[in-house]
Amino acid sequence: MLKIWGRANSINVQKVLWCADELGLEYQRVDIGGAFGGNDQPAYLRLNPNGRVPTIEDDGFVLWESNSIVRYLAAKHGLGTLCPSGLKARANVERWMDWMTSTLNAPMTTMFWGLIRTPPEKRDLAAIEAARKVAAEGWALLDAHLRDWPFVGGDRLTMGDIPAGCAAYRWFNLPLERPAAPHLKSWYERLATRPAYAKNIMITMT
Repeated sequence: MLKIWGRANSINVQKVLWCADELGLEYQRVDIGGAFGGNDQPAYLRLNPNGRVPTIEDDGFVLWESNSIVRYLAAKHGLGTLCPSGLKARANVERWMDWMTSTLNAPMTTMFWGLIRTPPEKRDLAAIEAARKVAAEGWALLDAHLRDWPFVGGDRLTMGDIPAGCAAYRWFNLPLERPAAPHLKSWYERLATRPAYAKNIMITMT
């Protein structure tokens, strides 16, 4: 059985859990990292020398890095659906996965940590506002793309929706000002109707 190490409130673990549930996979999840600790212990570091989450083991194959895990699971169990089989179509959705990491991850992390995991009296409001502006520009780019498509890769959900889809829940639910983005909002609402998304992503932010 697939084994997933990682706490359920980690956005990177959430990517893997959403992917696994979309694919209908059976898996065992082990709480580790954050308040659970254990990710600095030798046994875990032998699996993942970065000491971060998530990590998976699948029939003896160990893999870490959330986007790589999503790609692996989608290619193994969802080739032609969650993972497009055509080279160009696959590159297109992988581009959006990498875009999320390179463009939106940093400002979204700054806002999340500043607004959720930092006491009000210790918040760096200037840094949070600067991050909000950068994030808004990034989300505007995706909003423009979604003008013509219901999902980032076209007419159906793919692995390309997963990283940005996880972050979209935080974007639309953090206590901050958001410019209008009707296509992005409609996409987020489509994701929210999916049981695997509701189960793994739409949880209390901690």
